[in-house]
Amino acid sequence: MIQLDWPWVLATLPLPLLARFLPRASEEAGAALRLPFYRRLALETTSRPGRISRWRVGVALLAWGLLVLAAARPQWVGDPIGLPIAGRDLMLAVDISGSMEQDDYELNGHAVSRLAAVQAVASRFIERRAEDRLGLILFGSQAYLQTPMTFDAETVATMLREAVVGLAGRETAIGDAIALAVKRLRDQPEGNRVLILLTDGENTAGALDPIAAAKLAAQAGVRIYTIGIGGGDVGIRTPFGMRLVRQGSDFDPSTLKEIAKIGGGRFFAATNREQLESIYAELDRLEPNQRDERTYRPQRALFVWPAALALMLATGLALNAAVRRV
Repeated sequence: MIQLDWPWVLATLPLPLLARFLPRASEEAGAALRLPFYRRLALETTSRPGRISRWRVGVALLAWGLLVLAAARPQWVGDPIGLPIAGRDLMLAVDISGSMEQDDYELNGHAVSRLAAVQAVASRFIERRAEDRLGLILFGSQAYLQTPMTFDAETVATMLREAVVGLAGRETAIGDAIALAVKRLRDQPEGNRVLILLTDGENTAGALDPIAAAKLAAQAGVRIYTIGIGGGDVGIRTPFGMRLVRQGSDFDPSTLKEIAKIGGGRFFAATNREQLESIYAELDRLEPNQRDERTYRPQRALFVWPAALALMLATGLALNAAVRRV
């Protein structure tokens, strides 16, 4: 379908005809502007002396009409196309501090680090939410935005898989990670801002307390889900195989529970890979994909065609006048 974006411009079409109704110049003697080339001008604008060239006037009016049509911005509008607009903006904040290299998880029958288990499971979680807007924060002693909010789930998963323990420092700045997520999520549509925080330790670095950061998140309308990595027995390699010992006191589930409570979300404890996978399945249920009923109609501008034709007609009139002058 073809439509005009500015149809009111067509009201200017009769303007050249108004020249017929303009009052004639007074023939009384008085001050006047003398044009020494008047006779030559009259000859160039008429086919015979004393008679206006009708075809030149017609071409000029046609060019004027085409210019007005181009100014009205004609455009071709296609059929409506549905847009998959996600109903959730998810930011993942993943701990890559030194403790995340502890090999106390199992993947495909082999002992792997906590970060490797998170990368394997979280990547599948990200791929299942391909129609959501996702972002990634990596934090250790400091928090860094690794991937801004984007619909490119494959890039987010790739950046997570390429994360390395200690890249952001060996300590854990939970508060700073929450604050950075709030900064990036507050510009997103209200009611759809979600932060998923994964960490295995207590807050040992950063400028902001985690509880204070959680309160800021609540004020900004950011819902927080916290996932505690580890928390069970720690596997230690010995000459006699893997030996399990109780985890140290660095794990702080009480703070993670309080953060989730303030943020209006939930706390999950993932002591093994199976629990971690079940947590992401639960998050899929809690934060389902939602779509708006928005449509998009492709448009293509057509003003260039009448404008080009008007230019060709004007050029033809100019060339005809030049030939007649010779």
